[in-house]
Amino acid sequence: MNPFKTKSVERNEYVVLLYRFATIMLFYTCFRILFYLFNMSLFPNVGFGDLLTMLRGGLMFDLSAVLYLNILYALLYILPLPFKFTKAYQKFLKIIFITTNSIGFALNSIDLIYYRFIQKRTTYNVINILENETNMDKLWIQFVIDYWYVALIFILSVYVLIKSYSALKPRKVKFSNKWLYPAISVVSLVIFSGFSIVGMRGGYRHSTRPINMAHAGKFVNSPDEMAIVLNTPFCVLRTWNKAQFTHYDFYSDKDELETIYSPIVNPETNTLNKKNVVVIILESFSREHFGIFNKHLDNGNYKGYTPFLDSLSQHSLVFPNAFANGQKSIDAMPSILASIPALVLPYVVSDYSANHINGMPNLLNNEGYTTAFFHGAPNGSMGFDAFAKVAGFKDYLGKSEFNNDDEFDGIWGIWDEPFFEFYADEMNKLKEPFMTSLFSVSSHHPFKVPEKYEGVFPKGTLPVHQVVGYTDNALRSFFNKAQEMPWYDNTLFVITADHSTSPYFKESTTSTNKFQIPLIFYSPGDGTMQGVNNRLAQQIDIMPTALEYIGYKSKPYVAFGNNLLDDNSQSFVINYINNSYQLMIEDYVIHYDGQDIISVFNSKNDPMLMKNIKDSDLEYTKHLPLMKAIIQQYNNRMIEDQLTVS
Repeated sequence: MNPFKTKSVERNEYVVLLYRFATIMLFYTCFRILFYLFNMSLFPNVGFGDLLTMLRGGLMFDLSAVLYLNILYALLYILPLPFKFTKAYQKFLKIIFITTNSIGFALNSIDLIYYRFIQKRTTYNVINILENETNMDKLWIQFVIDYWYVALIFILSVYVLIKSYSALKPRKVKFSNKWLYPAISVVSLVIFSGFSIVGMRGGYRHSTRPINMAHAGKFVNSPDEMAIVLNTPFCVLRTWNKAQFTHYDFYSDKDELETIYSPIVNPETNTLNKKNVVVIILESFSREHFGIFNKHLDNGNYKGYTPFLDSLSQHSLVFPNAFANGQKSIDAMPSILASIPALVLPYVVSDYSANHINGMPNLLNNEGYTTAFFHGAPNGSMGFDAFAKVAGFKDYLGKSEFNNDDEFDGIWGIWDEPFFEFYADEMNKLKEPFMTSLFSVSSHHPFKVPEKYEGVFPKGTLPVHQVVGYTDNALRSFFNKAQEMPWYDNTLFVITADHSTSPYFKESTTSTNKFQIPLIFYSPGDGTMQGVNNRLAQQIDIMPTALEYIGYKSKPYVAFGNNLLDDNSQSFVINYINNSYQLMIEDYVIHYDGQDIISVFNSKNDPMLMKNIKDSDLEYTKHLPLMKAIIQQYNNRMIEDQLTVS
């Protein structure tokens, strides 16, 4: 018996078409409900009534995606072709319908899990990044193995789609006059085309802009919840080959713009102290993983999973209120090493990735520094080697240079512990002063540790906790080794993360804390670089802070962040979430899509960001000039290739 064969009931051909479109819409609603259920812990403020509102709002985005994906099918279905009702042609139509909608189902299925890692719906640029990953075949296989139930959901949905498709069979509408049928078909095609245009655009008014991801904001209380309203096929289609940055003219007077905000740093005359700079970027380390930064959790009993870094922090200058400027690994290097935030799209896969930039290694090359970047993954992974070269690193050392596949984890790269030791040994060979950076790999899905460490580190409440403990211990080994080397005491160590990851505690689920990361400056023996500074900090602050600390003075440079050692500099954090800019400044969190204020929250009075005060507390408006100036400076300089000072 063929499980895919279904006894069909004949119905009017137009009724059948409506039935099939309605079926797809129902599937999309089911996927939205599954998306919420799979990621419920990330949306703690969503009640049942809120969910119903989001389901209703999601229909508009579903209709748009379904029409885009099925426009060819509908056209071929409605055309009054003479062979339209032949068995072969109907089978051809079925293949088109099942194939295109299976793609939509696959995209929705992936985000049931992948959302936890990037905290946003998958967009075209994410697919573009994944296509360029060198070990994607292994990653996909591992993904299917670990999340087999998602693969099962996808297969089951396609199976049900095939069965439902065949449940009704189209019957030709008969007319006494043979010319009436083609005439009616043409009229139907015109009506469907008009309906499709309205559905794709999200409205029928002439003034209606085509809906984009930002329109989901009208159905939610905070931007992070927009992911529930949206569907992944819509997000991919809406970002497919779109212009990456918008040119803004909030301030036509350049002097006024520069007065409000300028990314140009003019170093004061200091003496370059030739300190080494070592920047360690930890994969998927959230601030939540640290016991020292979260003493209030678990009724004051929280220990965290980073005992070594907690200990090191007590001898360092730490910033408990630090945030990433992006949500993916590929966002981190430009933010940390060149003070370029990941707004709108990742810089390295944008049309402007060939822009001239003044990365920290490039600036220090001119001061006689030796520069090198280290990443234990296969060379070329994530395009890190390409950006390292653009940023100015003279050398790149990866899995190939490590040259020992016995330490390969089988998926991502060399285990952190042996690669960190390799890092220390290689720096011992460099001529001082040097500036290096390391990007770790082990604290990542599939969350495995070397066999000898099985059961050694706390499993915690999330799969990532064990590997965080492993990488923390690898850092302990690295510092134990490094402190015996002659360059150690003359080095500034900067320890941070590429992005946050799936949280456990409710406090970490807000649109701001989804970006929370550690930020530690450690300079052995320097008492001035110790203590706790509670000001807002971000990844793009690292470069100007490190350069200030070592007394860099050669020439002006572009940095969108601030020198954290200057108490007079304005503290703010800017990032991009669900198609809107997010600015944290003083006690306010402001979301702005480039045209309209979407929401505003007072993080001090409302730490869970539940009460939108954009219309009730207008005190925040004093910060809008700065927000607009930052956006204009960033976008326009990106478009015009003005990320350096000529």
